[in-house]
Amino acid sequence: MINVLVVDDDALVRLGLVDLLSTDPELTVVAEAADGLAAVEQASRHRIDIALVDVRMPRMDGITATRRLRALPDPPRVITLTTFDLDEYVYDALAAGADGFLLKDAEPREIIRAVHVVADGHGMLHPAAARHLIDHYHRAARPEALEARTRIGALTPRETDVLARLAQGDSNAEIATALGMRESTVKAHVSRILTALGTGNRVQAALLARDAGLSDRD
Repeated sequence: MINVLVVDDDALVRLGLVDLLSTDPELTVVAEAADGLAAVEQASRHRIDIALVDVRMPRMDGITATRRLRALPDPPRVITLTTFDLDEYVYDALAAGADGFLLKDAEPREIIRAVHVVADGHGMLHPAAARHLIDHYHRAARPEALEARTRIGALTPRETDVLARLAQGDSNAEIATALGMRESTVKAHVSRILTALGTGNRVQAALLARDAGLSDRD
């Protein structure tokens, strides 16, 4: 059973998410919060596996809340909820420790899938927005490209190929198809890549690859 915390200042949005998540027998919404401060309080009281966190909220915004949630002794994984008019916040949310983000108008099945994917320890980037958002805002943050290239230089050529596809937001299945590999082999490569780069999840590895300009390869 995956315990979920829903955080959004819009009561109707919270209700809709709770109703949606309740359709999956493997998901349980154990708490709700209308702002980031309340989210941290709820996560301190309950065992939370996944927190769905809106970006713009009163008292404490979603970015600060994500950072606070990830700093807890037993931190939940965080999926940031955003809309296209909040593009500028996505990089900050990921840098704060979010394992991914979704657009609020995502298909219901994609929201449920994202919860499962992130609960399994993977990152989840909305495929339509990931490249644009990470490219534009992560580069604007003046990343340490030299350090990123040095860390990536420790990878094998095949691992570098996998990382380049991962940085474009490809799933394991898409990487397997593009590189002519078994999906199980891709999973093994991704695991070794995360260890070699010292990153905690696919999102952080993708950001590092973007730092190094790896995603610009033909």
